[in-house]
Amino acid sequence: MRRLLTRLGGMAAAAMLTVGLAHPSQAADHAYFEFTDITRERAIVRIDDPAKIQHARDLLNGVTTDRPHLLGRIVPRTAPYNPTWSFHYNPDTVDFFDVAIEVCDATLPYVEDHLDEAGGAFLPGYVWCPWSSRLVREVPAP
Repeated sequence: MRRLLTRLGGMAAAAMLTVGLAHPSQAADHAYFEFTDITRERAIVRIDDPAKIQHARDLLNGVTTDRPHLLGRIVPRTAPYNPTWSFHYNPDTVDFFDVAIEVCDATLPYVEDHLDEAGGAFLPGYVWCPWSSRLVREVPAP
């Protein structure tokens, strides 16, 4: 009897784990937003953190004006959701700011044109904080 209960308990735990992993809210823990800068060029950023997704939506809906600019580490390769550019924000590092240091400021075209220099004196650590960045709208997942 003890073996049967142990086996049933193990099967129940495995079933609960499988159901927990398949929960739809866990599968949609990211959102995509279009942003622009002073050049009026546009790009797409993926945000994974639920609190930051909410902050982005609050910015777009006028609920807040705090920390309106994007900050994060760039990855020097094209992302499927941002095919126009040869770089994209690492979604795990995206955040928002009011004021940042000058060394991480650059426009979209400037980053594209100088991507081979990024990570050194230009955008040290690949941290990019375009001072004129602002969200334009939320876009559907690609």
